[in-house]
Amino acid sequence: MEQKKSIKLACLLGMAMGLTACGLDIPKEVPSSYETMTVEKKDIEVPMKFSAKLKGQSDVTITPQVSGQLMRICVTEGQQVKKGQTLFVIDSRNAQHEVEAARANLQAAQANLTAAQAQANSAKLEFESNKNLFDKGIVSSYMLENSRNSYNQAQAAVSQAKAAVTQAQSSVNRAKVNLGFCTITAPVSGVIGEIPVRTGDQVSPATYLTILSGNTKMDAEFSVSEAIIEMQVQAGMKGGEKEKHMAALPDVTFVMKNGTEYQHKGRITSLTGVVDAATGSLGAKASFPNPDGHLFSGVQGTVVLPLQQKDVMVIPQNAVVRLQDKSLVYKVKADSTATAVTVTTTSAGDGKNVIVTNGLKVGDRIVTEGANNVQEGQRVLFPAQPAEEK
Repeated sequence: MEQKKSIKLACLLGMAMGLTACGLDIPKEVPSSYETMTVEKKDIEVPMKFSAKLKGQSDVTITPQVSGQLMRICVTEGQQVKKGQTLFVIDSRNAQHEVEAARANLQAAQANLTAAQAQANSAKLEFESNKNLFDKGIVSSYMLENSRNSYNQAQAAVSQAKAAVTQAQSSVNRAKVNLGFCTITAPVSGVIGEIPVRTGDQVSPATYLTILSGNTKMDAEFSVSEAIIEMQVQAGMKGGEKEKHMAALPDVTFVMKNGTEYQHKGRITSLTGVVDAATGSLGAKASFPNPDGHLFSGVQGTVVLPLQQKDVMVIPQNAVVRLQDKSLVYKVKADSTATAVTVTTTSAGDGKNVIVTNGLKVGDRIVTEGANNVQEGQRVLFPAQPAEEK
């Protein structure tokens, strides 16, 4: 057995000597440096993203203003309608009878007024005649006062008749309005929502017929965190200048759930001034034009607001090592060894980089590619090997 091991060892030595004799070099293991970068500050654009829900700026809940049987439904769910277009028709026979009865009452009141005015004219003539005769001493004061009282009563009857005519005219107008309410038209242009009623149903002012989404302009409603507001305050927004600051904000984009970007840009138009105690955020709205009706109320998506960040330290995301609740970056010391430092970061919004807010300073050199494989105190930079002469 010992003899066999000696033979194998001799063979291996012989092979090595043979390779050397043939002029073949055995490659040497050369340590390579890790990829690094020097931290510096620059200006970047950070896309801030907010979950949002669309709502038409003029969404209107459609309900009847009179009671009756629903005779016709003139639209379908999802249909685009124009302002003034007929949506529903309620049985108008009772309303029509009310109009006719009110008109008859008006005619009777007008006839009573005519008769009262005629009576007042006769009483006036009689009073004036008795007054002339009394001045000449032909009739007594008793007859004069009787004629005066008759005239005053006739004038009062005229006033009552006029009031009755006015009331009767109001009843006619009210009946006409109720008749008009039997035909429900679109108060704005938009899209018809769900219609829970059917032809023949009994409806009343408490009945929900549908919702009409006035979708020529849409509001994307979302919440803004306190941290973002604080960031904007630090960027120069002052109290009382909210509208001015919103006007200076860039256009926003609406992105559908499937990742499709809506073609028209929007503007932030509203920002509440009170933080919700439950969520710690402020309500906001962004307005988007909807000329082609591609957006619908209730659609959910993302509002993207590109904000300029000035003089920030940006490093690659792969330079950050996550260790439980800490974020570490390996900084290269003067002796080319790495030491871990804890950093605080925020997203740069591009999925590749992060913004360092604490833990590093300008001029620091850090490990980027391969940071997950670095250990504390490990040498990460090596001098370049000189090229050998041939």
